[in-house]
Amino acid sequence: MHALIVIGHHDPDSLTHALAQQVADGLASTGHGSEIADLAREGFDPRFGLADHAVHRRLAPPPADVLLEQARIDRADALVLVYPIYWWSLPALLKGWVERVFSNGWAFDYEGGVNTKKLHDLRVHLVGVAGADAGTFERHGYGEAMRVQIEHGIFDYCGAKVLSSTLLADSEGPDAAAHLRTARTLGEQLFTRAGRQRA
Repeated sequence: MHALIVIGHHDPDSLTHALAQQVADGLASTGHGSEIADLAREGFDPRFGLADHAVHRRLAPPPADVLLEQARIDRADALVLVYPIYWWSLPALLKGWVERVFSNGWAFDYEGGVNTKKLHDLRVHLVGVAGADAGTFERHGYGEAMRVQIEHGIFDYCGAKVLSSTLLADSEGPDAAAHLRTARTLGEQLFTRAGRQRA
């Protein structure tokens, strides 16, 4: 089995990058493969522009960089997004990746007021890295916000299944090593029965 791990962080020395590597190492330890898509290092342009709008309106095919990302997802048995939480949501780099890559005609078909979901075979795991502590996120309802905005608003709209959604809180505190162990375990269990449970 093969996972595509997408990193939504600009700093290669970030905890986000280290967590993504731990997921990959966990997968490798159980005989599974992975590909890491480091969007910042690869220079992915997250700006949804006129060419992307033309794709949405079915006036043009997707640009080459979008086709490349779609092919990566098509090759994968699971998609893992590892990202810092900025302003209670995805960082712009990753949000732009979603906006451009999950396009009309590939992720869904929207025509005549009817939406047809196309990514029924896609299995998704979310790993959000939060600076605030878990209590702050609980008080402000971030878990529900993530479920509505990301799980339902993005992936369910396309028919994909979110199998786990992990919030690693207080990432700037003393427990970074524990988060690395959590990420390693996620990788080890990604394609097992345990990996299909919600975190």
